[in-house]
Amino acid sequence: MAYDMGIHSDTVRARAAREVLTSTAPLMAAESAAFYPGPGKRLFDILFVLVFAPALILIISLLAVLVATDGRSPFYTQKRVGLKGRIFRMYKLRSMVPDADEFLAGYLAENPDARAEWDRDQKLKNDPRVTWVGRLIRKTSLDELPQFFNVLKGDMSVVGPRPMLCQQQALYPGTEYYEMRPGITGYWQTSVRNESSFEQRAEYDRAYFFNLSLVTDLKIVLRTIRVVLRATGH
Repeated sequence: MAYDMGIHSDTVRARAAREVLTSTAPLMAAESAAFYPGPGKRLFDILFVLVFAPALILIISLLAVLVATDGRSPFYTQKRVGLKGRIFRMYKLRSMVPDADEFLAGYLAENPDARAEWDRDQKLKNDPRVTWVGRLIRKTSLDELPQFFNVLKGDMSVVGPRPMLCQQQALYPGTEYYEMRPGITGYWQTSVRNESSFEQRAEYDRAYFFNLSLVTDLKIVLRTIRVVLRATGH
């Protein structure tokens, strides 16, 4: 099926489902669906991480030294929602000041506009907690590299929906998210990213769910390289 980074309409999604169900070779289609995204996707994840492990370890180590110049741990963990709603701890390079949650509470209490933005989007475009190193690694998405350890553990996939914060479940209107492992990259991560609503995010996750295949994942990985080079993160 053609790869499309845009949001799929209900008609397109329905046609995608019918193509599997009415295939001229239903047995072959069923076997393909069982292998990928079944064990085939898991195998892809493990091989991908192992192939790039030497480069990943080197880059993460160098960035960790920079982040740790303030004397605190360079790594940060945060609870996220995974497959079937299971909660796991996602690893990141720390991009914020120490005790960032306490800092945020005080900042939002003193800034009503920031409070409204946070309540609406669960993020701040100009977050005062982000350090100078944090701004660099966020723009290039390098703060996400430790998540490859989550991939090895089976919490995440290389490609999938953006991992959801626990408190965001009340804002998220979709269901397909819970049927997939969240990904380091994906439709949303390589498209509008931080500029979308939760409704739009759910549409991207739904589109990926109906387009999920090895070819789709490979194309998203290639697109990710271009997005990282453009440094559009924040």
